[in-house]
Amino acid sequence: MTYMKYTPYIYLIFAGYFIYDGIAKWSDPQATPVLSLLIAGLAVFMFFFRRKFAKKMADRNNKS
Repeated sequence: MTYMKYTPYIYLIFAGYFIYDGIAKWSDPQATPVLSLLIAGLAVFMFFFRRKFAKKMADRNNKS
């Protein structure tokens, strides 16, 4: 299960994409760049949450 160590970084890739998408849509009056930026913020939050949760689970497994 070593791949679980790298899966939170997928959230950073999604965040980068949605930040790029939000900036690209910023000058278009018909587009919704705020939605893309909110999704990017959620992806960054999920990265830190998953990383902290994985560390907590690893610490709990090491104590047992």
